[in-house]
Amino acid sequence: MNPFQRRTAIRIATVSVVLASIASPAAWFVAREKAEESIVSLAIEESGRLLHHYDAINLNGPDAAEHAVIAAKSISGGLFDIAEIYDSNGKKLAESLTGDGNAVESALPNHGQPNYTSASYESMVLPGGQWVLRVFVPLRDSETDSKAPITGYFEGVRVVPAWQEEQIFASSLIVALMVGLASLLCGMALYPVVVHLSADNERKAREVLDSHISMMESLGRAIAKRDSDTGAHNYRVAWIAARIAECMGLTGNAMQALIAGSFLHDVGKIGIPDAILLKPGKLDDAEFVIMRTHVAQGEQIVTGMGWLDGANAVVAAHHEKWDGSGYPRQLMGEEIPLAARIFAVADVFDALCSKRPYKEPMGFAAAMAILEKDTGSHFDPSVMAVFRTMASEIFTRLENSSESDSLQLLEDRVRQHFEMES
Repeated sequence: MNPFQRRTAIRIATVSVVLASIASPAAWFVAREKAEESIVSLAIEESGRLLHHYDAINLNGPDAAEHAVIAAKSISGGLFDIAEIYDSNGKKLAESLTGDGNAVESALPNHGQPNYTSASYESMVLPGGQWVLRVFVPLRDSETDSKAPITGYFEGVRVVPAWQEEQIFASSLIVALMVGLASLLCGMALYPVVVHLSADNERKAREVLDSHISMMESLGRAIAKRDSDTGAHNYRVAWIAARIAECMGLTGNAMQALIAGSFLHDVGKIGIPDAILLKPGKLDDAEFVIMRTHVAQGEQIVTGMGWLDGANAVVAAHHEKWDGSGYPRQLMGEEIPLAARIFAVADVFDALCSKRPYKEPMGFAAAMAILEKDTGSHFDPSVMAVFRTMASEIFTRLENSSESDSLQLLEDRVRQHFEMES
């Protein structure tokens, strides 16, 4: 399992557990509520049947109290432990209690004279631990017309027996466990889908990035060939610049821009005539003016190319010098972008230490002597302070390295900083 898959698994598992911990108690609560409501509905239906049977619905006649007493006694022996029947004015006509009802009656909260218009119920746990359901039902001559006049009131209390409480607990627990399990299974089912989609996304992003890097390499090789060189110089300076930048804390877009800019620093030379670009001798003043235009031409090439825009800092300022004597803008000190200051050290060091058609490679000590002499004039002292600590290692690593070796070094840095983890 790679780091991405591990992070994905942890995140999905966390979300699934959180979802289960929220959904399971909610499912428990809903299942318990539904169980209560089913008990109350059954009790109301049964009490209504008995009230109609004993003609205890219309409680305004001369026999109302007698019918109410008979009905209350019948009801209290069934689904209710306390049964109370009132007339339409809220006067109690009858009350009947079982042993359990008598035991809990004193613990029930008092309520005022009944005057409600719709059925309702209360669920409560009394101080003794008994779970009771208390229902309030307005009585009407019509069982279907909720706007018919109220003829009386029925109030009942059911002490939920232990067996029924255990049944409700077990049923609610099963529902809660099923919901929790469903949440976890959903997370397990999502994991391979997310991993597959992410892998597909990463593959497509890698293809786009590979095409961008291939374009960058093609441009770099094209100008290197025109300048009587191989692509190795571009590979090396980009790698050296990246090593310096890592020690200076550059990451993300800044590092990517530095690598791209280092690789394409001389891309503007594509527009320089061969007679000047390939001239074996020293350029005269007029020719040197034309050669210097490669900076502006390079800026024009990389500007507006989306992801290559960041390369502009190096392309535009790689010939600037710390003391302001460079070109084309005579920038001084920290006016020069940091990427260009880093690249300047890498570029000159590689140029001094590399074999060219017109010169042999310079030794490490001689190359460093030139860089040290120009620190503070050409090079940023803070960049040189970092480079000085790694220069010997870099020289040893690149000495006698082939173009393919240099390419591999750069590809390792590209893979790291462009987030192309395998």
